Amino acid sequence: MSHIDARWAHLLGTVDPAVLGSRVRAARVAQGLSQADLAGEAYSVGYVSRIESGNRRPTLAALSVVSERLGMEVSELLAGASEEEVDEIRLGLSYAELALENGEAVDAEHQARAALARAEGVSLDELKSRGRFVVARSLEAMGQLDDAIREYEALLADVDGIEAIKCGIALSRCYREAGDLALAIEVGDRIRPDIVASGLERTDEAVQLAMTVAMSYMGRGDLNRATRICAEAIELAEEMASPAARSAAYWNASIAYSERGQTQPALTLATRALALLGEGQDTRNLARLRVELGRLRLELDVPDPSGALVQLERAHEELRSTSASMAEIAWAEVVLAHALVLDGQPEKALDVAITARAANPGQVSLGAAEAALAHAEALVELGREDEALTVCGEARDLLAAQTEVDRWVAQAWCELAELYDALGDDAGAHRAFKAAASASGLRVRERDSRARRPRQDAEHGVATTY
Repeated sequence: MSHIDARWAHLLGTVDPAVLGSRVRAARVAQGLSQADLAGEAYSVGYVSRIESGNRRPTLAALSVVSERLGMEVSELLAGASEEEVDEIRLGLSYAELALENGEAVDAEHQARAALARAEGVSLDELKSRGRFVVARSLEAMGQLDDAIREYEALLADVDGIEAIKCGIALSRCYREAGDLALAIEVGDRIRPDIVASGLERTDEAVQLAMTVAMSYMGRGDLNRATRICAEAIELAEEMASPAARSAAYWNASIAYSERGQTQPALTLATRALALLGEGQDTRNLARLRVELGRLRLELDVPDPSGALVQLERAHEELRSTSASMAEIAWAEVVLAHALVLDGQPEKALDVAITARAANPGQVSLGAAEAALAHAEALVELGREDEALTVCGEARDLLAAQTEVDRWVAQAWCELAELYDALGDDAGAHRAFKAAASASGLRVRERDSRARRPRQDAEHGVATTY
């Protein structure tokens, strides 16, 4: 069986018999043929009648005979479109995917919607699902997370198998980027039973979904749970001997170790993941991993900014020519700006940080706050203290507006406190440290200064308060 025959055989098994029957009848009537004419000597009139009424699904061989007598292609009966039109829709979606991978998200969305509109006019669920997924990915790449989430949620309700897992990975990632860690985790819990029931646990996509969920557990501060998920994924990936699954497992395990403050083992795992990803053609994830590797080099006891810059500058260039989202590119720029500051290049760091901020105009997101912190850090290094204080205030407002708090928000507050401290603003540093404690889940009590008890100064015997 040729690949074309296999395609039509698959579609024959999924098309609604009533829809197929109505097409056969409409084509027969349009040709002025009777059911007997259509049946010929090969089939009975009753067989044709049952096909037209939707009570019988014909074999592919029978449908081929019927289509030939109607002067049509099998594809026109099965899909409501000619094989040429179906191929044109496929080509349109391929162009959209190519545009997305080249970082042209706006063009990708336009092409995907055009192809999707054509696919919706025919009975090709595979192409409709593919088109909807490209539209959602394009919206995500443009930073339109709410719109992307709606598209992914609607698609997830209509697909199954590997398609559902891929959709779940993207949906969980979007919820995490939007700051809703609970929903990011819930997506994984929602899909997990179907993965097990379908026997898809040992697929690259299932491992990648587990890793995506682990990232959200890290964000919530549940490092033990995240580490267990990563350890299980590594064990499974090693058994599968899949470079993609192993790299995903090593990568996320690296992040888990990093969050625990164990930078050296994190660096080792990230390096392994980089080597595995380098064997494939996944430029986007390879670049994202380079960003993580660069960040880890900055977290060493003795930071290695020059080594970090080798990875970060290459990653930044690669991300801009892939389907990476604006948020991913902006994060790479934030880390790059920090590396440039540590490398003694604050002017260049300032330019990069300003570019990162331009990617989040008007957004009240953690990414926007992190970009503002990178901006302020560069200004501090340049001695432009008044400007730095202004930008610190902008970062403070962005962080205060976060509705979902997690360890990453807490870390950002700590970085803001350090900047205020460097600028000599003790009150600002104090408030930022308190906000960090609160974001970490610690309870910060407000004390009335009038209720403070006097104590004796040990050295001078003077009554003071504390």
